[in-house]
Amino acid sequence: MKKLLIDMDDVICDDGFMSIVNEFLGTNYKPEDAHSYYINDLIPKEKFDDWVKYFEERNVYDYGSMKKDAREVIEKLNKVYETYIITAYVFRDKPEISGDQLRNKFNYLRKNLPFVAPSQYIFISNKALVDGDIRIDDRVSNLEGKAEMKLLINAYHNRDISDEELAKKNIKRVDNWKEIEEILL
Repeated sequence: MKKLLIDMDDVICDDGFMSIVNEFLGTNYKPEDAHSYYINDLIPKEKFDDWVKYFEERNVYDYGSMKKDAREVIEKLNKVYETYIITAYVFRDKPEISGDQLRNKFNYLRKNLPFVAPSQYIFISNKALVDGDIRIDDRVSNLEGKAEMKLLINAYHNRDISDEELAKKNIKRVDNWKEIEEILL
């Protein structure tokens, strides 16, 4: 069986971070309003300490949703591939609160993808340390390495990367889980 590595945030589920930011700031930001991968960068510096406390008291996965068709397609893929969910959990700006993030991710996966065993979860910051035959992620930097197939799922922070740039790195852009299903099944 080929080894398939699937990212979690902005690949399986999304909108949780943006929803919490909007609740905290009283705004109505949309993903395209973010100018970096880190939605936290929308928080004004003078409010950042309050933001961290606010975020720490919430489970980001209670605020988001699963991407359309993700559950069904991952269930099918799990029968054909040696499937792993590989996800970073360290909170960039305040790493000491990362333990709760790890627990929240674990519980989300158990609840929403019960057919994926906990032994198939990989919680790691540097995804390049894990080799796989196929990678699905929303960050180009997480797709580097030896994988024979690299699928970049479209997200707010990667839309400006040209198809030519992706082709040089042997990366194919996909828009949704049905497209992933067509490619991999």
